[in-house]
Parts: sequence; structure tokens; C-alpha cells
Amino acid sequence: MAEAIPRFTWNTKFSSSSISRLSPNFHLLPTNIKRSQQLNNDNFSSNSNSRSRCEAVGVEGAKTAPAQIKKPINRYEMINLTTWLLRQEQEGNIDAELAIVLSSISLACKQIASLLQRSSIVNLTGAQGTVNIQGEDQKKLDVISNELFCNCLRSSGRTGIIASEEEDVPVAVEETYSGNYIVVFDPIDGSANIDIALTTGSIFGIYGPDQQCLVDMDDDSTIDQAREKCIVSVCQPGSNLVAAGYCLYSSSVVFTLSVGNGVYAFTLDPAYGEFVLTHEDIKIPKAGRIYSFNEGNYDLWDEKLQNYLDHLRQPGPNGKPYSGRYIGCLVGEIHRMLLYGGIYGNPKNKNAKNGNLRLLYECAPMSYIIEQAGGKATDGTQRILEIMPEQIHQRTPIFIGSTEEIEKLEKYLA
Repeated sequence: MAEAIPRFTWNTKFSSSSISRLSPNFHLLPTNIKRSQQLNNDNFSSNSNSRSRCEAVGVEGAKTAPAQIKKPINRYEMINLTTWLLRQEQEGNIDAELAIVLSSISLACKQIASLLQRSSIVNLTGAQGTVNIQGEDQKKLDVISNELFCNCLRSSGRTGIIASEEEDVPVAVEETYSGNYIVVFDPIDGSANIDIALTTGSIFGIYGPDQQCLVDMDDDSTIDQAREKCIVSVCQPGSNLVAAGYCLYSSSVVFTLSVGNGVYAFTLDPAYGEFVLTHEDIKIPKAGRIYSFNEGNYDLWDEKLQNYLDHLRQPGPNGKPYSGRYIGCLVGEIHRMLLYGGIYGNPKNKNAKNGNLRLLYECAPMSYIIEQAGGKATDGTQRILEIMPEQIHQRTPIFIGSTEEIEKLEKYLA
């Protein structure tokens, strides 16, 4: 085989005008595009300093491996919630029916967000004049938001049972055509903040179809023992959740969701009316310097918890104590914690032996979200997701947040 003879090698600076004088067939070409055959497959490249180099080529026209072409970044590309749900379905993380249920919940959240923004204008502030099953005064938007959630879930045709903070008992959905997902929710969390335009939110959790609940519901039928058993099946531990999330109503409307493979947040773009992916695979910091407790109840807590709070108030290695933050809205507390880390607590006290928050549709869904992000949630003695509810509106103490902060608390409570 004949020995390859180098044709030429040169290295210089030049302008486009000098190139045109070298050869009528010599043109500037972009990086990663092959030269024409007239140049015998020589490679041409240019850098920011306009330096170019022609490498030696053998008689046989030796070829070099083509460079990998990078996909250009499209600054106009956005992933909305619908697209994300379709991708999750394609990857086998959810089925089509669950995607429809989640989409219907996002629609309810958009409607609630719109009402909250105009609540003072359209006279939706103030009390409704009714009391819910927990003995709490209902706000006008408590009632309206509950109806919005229920209507959206019913119209999806994929929801079998609905359990809400504002309903006395779970509701079996007669409009279901296929599927039997069980949805539990708090339509407005922190409703006391509505009248003063502070942070509020919605919380939801979704349980899979229960085979015992596949019964026909006739309009004129009464609830028999089978249907009663079906409704009681709503009481499941949080470890059975297949999806959970919340919607934050504040300076932005943020829909945060997990279907068991991480936590993702979508921000509502008012220009398009779409939830757009803005926070991908959120991981809560392992530690934080923020604590959130209603310290007005300090004297009602047990001594071990008081000692823990006293510790947080002491200056740390940097000479500063923890920062105390309290919004009065669980959704707001959890959202801040996901991004900044820290700990939130709603403990039992002398006046509330089981705490103030509901296990089924507040604590369990939020604990699911936090654990998916790498955090921990406990009632002080056991994992929140392992607690088996005995009643629909059962309450529980909760401590939730960064792993290291929860572990530090557990040492004080031991």
C-alpha cells in the first residue's frame, strides 16, 4: 500500500476576502457540516478567534469521524402539565385514567385561583354562615371551592369516591363510567387568609381503585352494607397513595405534584392559562435554618417540645439562631420548605390532644410529597404515611421537613 503523502498544512489568520482569492470554490462553512467533494473531505472549523487549521490528508483521502451534532436549545419551548402527564403515561408511571383525574384537579385549581384574585371585587369574602363537620365556620370560598372540586372530579368520569374536608361523609360518584380512583382533598387550606389576601392553597391525594368498590350506583337506591364498606375504604394509610399534590395561591399559582417518581412544580402562566413546568425533580435540602410553629401555643406544649424550641432560638455556629416563619397555611409552609429546607410542626397540646390537622386529606398527601422530595414526616412517634385512619376527619400531630431537622427533633422527643 502506497505511503500517504501530506498535501499541505498551514495555520494562519485570514479574512473572508482573502479566502475568496485563494479559490473560487472555497467558502466559509458552519461547524459540523462536511466540506464538498472538491476539497476532498478536508475538515474545516473556526473558533471565536477566527483561527482555522487544514490538517494533512492522505492520497487515499482519509476520513475523520464526524463530530456529534448537538440539538439546538429552543428558548421558546415550554412543557405544560398536559404534555408532562402524557409523557408520564407513555413511560408507564401513570395510566390514562389517572392522567384525566389529575387534569380535572388542575382545572379546579385554575378556577379557584381566578375566584381568589377577584374575591373582594365579586363579594366572595367573609363567612358563609354555616359550620362544617369539624365545627369550623365556613368561608364563602370554602363552599364554592368544594363544589368546584367535586364538579370537576365528577365530570372526569374517572373518580369513584370523593372525600373532602367540607363534606360530612365521602361521596360515591354516580357519574363514573370507568375507573374508580378515590380522591381526598382540602379545597381551601388556610381559608382564614382569604379576607386579607394572604397565601392559601388546595391539597389533594389520590388512592388507587378498590375492587370492593366496583358496585353499581342507581339514582334511587339506598346505601346498603356493600356501599357503606366501599365508602369506608377511603380510610387508607398514606403509603397507599398513587399521587398527591397541592396548589399554592399566592404571588404565583403553583401546582406541585408527585406520582411516585419525584416532585414537580408547574407555575400558571396567565398569558396562556397553562401550568408550565418550572421546578423539575425537587429535592428538599437535608438541613435548614427555618422553623415554623405557632408559638402562641408554647405554654400548651409538653416540656420536651419546649426544650426543642428553646434550642432553636439559641445562636448556632454562625452566631445566628433559626429563623421563625409562620404563614398559617400548610401549603405555604410546605412549599417554602421544599425549596429552602427546615421544619414545620403542628403538635398536640393541652387543648388539642390530636393536633389540629386532618390526617387523610392534609397530613398524608403532604407527607407523601415531602418523602418523594427526600424529607421526613412523623407524628412524633411514627411515620405519618404508616398511620391507619379510623375516621374520615381524624386529626394527627405532625412534624415534617428536612431529614436532619426531623431527626434532631426526634432526639428531643425520645
